[in-house]
Amino acid sequence: MIGARAASPAGHRNACRAFVSDNRAATAVEFALVAAPFLALIIALIQTFLVFFAQQLLESVVQQSARMVMTGQVQAQTLTQDAFKQQVVCKKILIFFDCNGVMIDLQVANAWSSANTAMPTLTFDSKGTVTNTWQYNPGNAGDIVVLRVMYVWPVVLGPLGFNLSNVSNGNRLMMGSAAFQNEPSS
Repeated sequence: MIGARAASPAGHRNACRAFVSDNRAATAVEFALVAAPFLALIIALIQTFLVFFAQQLLESVVQQSARMVMTGQVQAQTLTQDAFKQQVVCKKILIFFDCNGVMIDLQVANAWSSANTAMPTLTFDSKGTVTNTWQYNPGNAGDIVVLRVMYVWPVVLGPLGFNLSNVSNGNRLMMGSAAFQNEPSS
């Protein structure tokens, strides 16, 4: 009997009307359609916020560290590259960065036009470790000095293809740089 009612034209119309007018699951279906793009947008916003906040922190630390070189404090303490990294740079960036991944390049330039403030090309070994060799020369009074502090920030490939990576291993190289002339000794 049930099959006979559904097969009749009147029964078919009643079933269609009941299906079309029943909107109890419409909210769930609409949420399912909107949830994925919404979550993708939220994840992309959070990742972008973290990257830009960390970049700003790195820039600020570079400016503070450059000031110590420029005023001769680093030279007076005869800090090695590792000591400079630990005592000057890493002390200020512990929240966002792992100090083991911080790379410091401090070099003297012969002239302002030859000061290298460009983003370096990183080379990696088979384990994904950076193999570049960095200079460490805080210079003397009156020298033009360039400080570059770099960090490879791990980037998660976001939904919908959102990607902030800028190096070959899929991560993001962040760099802060400062070019300055050391103050004359007193």
